Amino acid sequence: MATVFPSNQGIVLGGGLAGVSAANTLLENGARVVLLDKSSFCGGNSTKATSGINGAETKAQKAKGIDDTIELFTSDTLKGGAKKPEVVKVLCGNSGIDVDWLVEKFSLDLSLVARLGGHSAPRTHRGAERFPGMTITYALIQMVEKIAERTDKARIVTKARAHKLLTNSAGACVGVVYEKGGLDFQEHG
Repeated sequence: MATVFPSNQGIVLGGGLAGVSAANTLLENGARVVLLDKSSFCGGNSTKATSGINGAETKAQKAKGIDDTIELFTSDTLKGGAKKPEVVKVLCGNSGIDVDWLVEKFSLDLSLVARLGGHSAPRTHRGAERFPGMTITYALIQMVEKIAERTDKARIVTKARAHKLLTNSAGACVGVVYEKGGLDFQEHG
């Protein structure tokens, strides 16, 4: 996500789970958003996830009496071979509130909680559906699409290959150049 502060528009590159999460967060906070994806549709690899989404200290875990902590999740992740402890700390530290956000904001059923490989506690959340990654990601895509259809607060541009970041004299990112249909376009934000 590239943005210049103060700015009322964010530019999100990629329409997978991370990208549509960023787009929805920008919209929740009153910004406009342009979501660019290189594919002909959004979704990315997240739609292929079949296990669920991991989160520690979630409301679903608490309701089931599951004792899990951010520290335990962080430890499990580092034992699994993660190479950047500072990233692991953010990922695990935000995981519970992120899962709860998905449930509350997008009315997703993530009430089934399982213990999968490498975990010291049950923390993989899913609903009854067969492909939780697809269910989660498409719910977030649909929210951005709905806002794009009804307002000028969001735009989704597919088949758009970003190839250059635009920077100001201080080196801050102020936009992006992307190619679509053989032509270059710019977005600023």
